Amino acid sequence: MYKIVTITIISALAFSSCSERGKKPEVKMEPINYPQTKKIELVDDYFGTKVADPYRWLENDTAGDTKQWVEEQNKVTFGYLEKIPYRSKIKERLTNIFNYPKYSSPFRAGEYYFFSKNDGLQNQSVIYYQKGLDGTPEIFLDPNKMSDDGTAAVSLLGFSKDKKYVAYAINQSGSDWQNIFVMEVATKKQLSDKLEWVKFSGAAWKNDGFYYSRYSAPVKGTELSQKNEYHKIYYHKLGDTQDKDVLVYEDKTKPLRYYGAQTTEDERFLLVYISEGTDGTECLYKDLNANDKNFGLVFKGFKYNYSVLNNDAERLLVHTDDNAPNYRVVSVDPKNPGKENWKDIIPEDSKNLLQMAATGGGKIFGEYLKDVATHVYQYDYTGKMEREITLPALGNASGFGGDTDDKIIFYTFTSFTYPPTIYKYDIANGSSDVWRKSDVKFNPDDYETKQVFYPSKDGTKVPLFLVYKKVLKWMAVTQLCFMVMEDLTFRLSQTSAHLD
Repeated sequence: MYKIVTITIISALAFSSCSERGKKPEVKMEPINYPQTKKIELVDDYFGTKVADPYRWLENDTAGDTKQWVEEQNKVTFGYLEKIPYRSKIKERLTNIFNYPKYSSPFRAGEYYFFSKNDGLQNQSVIYYQKGLDGTPEIFLDPNKMSDDGTAAVSLLGFSKDKKYVAYAINQSGSDWQNIFVMEVATKKQLSDKLEWVKFSGAAWKNDGFYYSRYSAPVKGTELSQKNEYHKIYYHKLGDTQDKDVLVYEDKTKPLRYYGAQTTEDERFLLVYISEGTDGTECLYKDLNANDKNFGLVFKGFKYNYSVLNNDAERLLVHTDDNAPNYRVVSVDPKNPGKENWKDIIPEDSKNLLQMAATGGGKIFGEYLKDVATHVYQYDYTGKMEREITLPALGNASGFGGDTDDKIIFYTFTSFTYPPTIYKYDIANGSSDVWRKSDVKFNPDDYETKQVFYPSKDGTKVPLFLVYKKVLKWMAVTQLCFMVMEDLTFRLSQTSAHLD
């Protein structure tokens, strides 16, 4: 039996589709002649079961016949799309709506605030910084100038403890491969450091260097097709060439595992996360203050997920679903990691998902998903709930968190009828003030969002968001949506019965 978790109905669209607004343009499309794709004789034998794989030749993405096949497929696809008479009008309308400045929430690094901005149609957002809240924004890194086609992407990986340096990564042409560089923040001077063959990595700083993850260099010509195996963690000291980096962790018996490094804000603990896929982690640790030579196991994998938010002296604050499907925050002594020694800081809510947790200003911010809307609460490190942060409406909020000495943080709020808006939040008094609004090309005040609940067959109340223009009558919108829900429920029950 299938259950509906969330359904969003944009009723304005439903109304507009109920009536015909003029005669539809006649579109005459010619038959599509797809190019033939060759097959090869290739059969694998998996423990007695033979599986044919006639298209494996397409996995060699650098081969000439593969490139020719892609060109032929693109010719058919774009040839079809170009003949759609109203395609240009759709593109023009969407381009116009999307063409407005987009900002990320700022965050503080020392005396500077960093944020990203896209003027509207830039291929990549530009990273800016400014000195203090009232400083003049300056371009820090512009990825649009790093490639001719605008496909270079930049991400800030981590700042040194004194915020003097930042490690950043550049990805080219959508590849997962990264090159890591280091820049001096105040002067924007790029240092000589360059780290290659990096994938799925951050920069976890310790003293005058950082931990990062990489693979061995692939065979030349197979950079995009060679199988990635034996992920490793290294420590890089500023000024050194990459060949001098120190191998910190590897496992030669597990070639397909991924390894990520994290240091706590005070650089006391080094955490190594181990994963075998997209869900479930294992976590090792070292107390760097105690000069531990070997890693200790703090969380055994891979049944549950663990994320260390920060440390409270010798204990770790951890966001986890271990015996808590809706997640919780626990305090763990890594030297005595048995579950009998855990302390619940934010216990699991049996009804609502604690989808995110972060620290900032010496507090813990818990982001709950309640009836498909964000609710954010501020706690101290003992788990005492200090307040629910008042959001402007039902919607989604993100960006909470920062350094321990932060007094203010920023978050972004948005909903179906509330364009992304950045708020400045005062941690001490709980006030939120608008920092920056989106200059969108429609009037959000013309629309309204309301939440209602529709009882499903088993009595579960399913949350719905009704989004409509204010000129429409509220009762008519509600009745239409409930009619749609009843029809959808019936169809799903028929599908479920058929599958059973």
